[in-house]
Amino acid sequence: MKHLMTASALAFSTLATAAVAAPEPYVLDPSHSQILFSYDHLGYSTTWGMFSGFEGEIQFDQEDPAASSVTVSFPVSSMFTGWEGRFEHFMGDDFFGGADETVTFTSTSIEVTGEDTALITGDLTLNGVTQEVVLDARLNQAGDHPMEGRAWAGFDATTTLLRSDYGLDLFAPFVSDEVEVQVSIEAMRAE
Repeated sequence: MKHLMTASALAFSTLATAAVAAPEPYVLDPSHSQILFSYDHLGYSTTWGMFSGFEGEIQFDQEDPAASSVTVSFPVSSMFTGWEGRFEHFMGDDFFGGADETVTFTSTSIEVTGEDTALITGDLTLNGVTQEVVLDARLNQAGDHPMEGRAWAGFDATTTLLRSDYGLDLFAPFVSDEVEVQVSIEAMRAE
């Protein structure tokens, strides 16, 4: 999930000039950044959920994108499932135990894979468990925002998580252990 932020750092380099020598801070636009997740429900349907309104920062080095970094955090209670009963079940003892915990991601490395793509590796902490995850990230666009008048960038990324890695494996494998994650973010240069 958080790997997306690191990918954004990589992507900035492809559109940047060589004049910048140090990392520049970018902050996430919480109104245009979302994490979608989906899983198979007993083979009958794909069930979706979303996190939004999260916080994060990218330290982006245009000359050396691999030296960039990203951090992201959000409360697990910010989850939106589209059905109150499902949300209450997720927040109950079967899953998150009512804890108002914070989900975090901190990048550990960035591997540039193309002109506007990267693999972002980092530590994801969820449900009190930290696991290494890799995001397959893509730069959508970078440049001056037409309404905000400052540097802006947008990124998409995907990954697959295993619920069992985070102690959230109730009903697996009937309800899939694999959770598909899609991240879409916008970030602005910090003022």
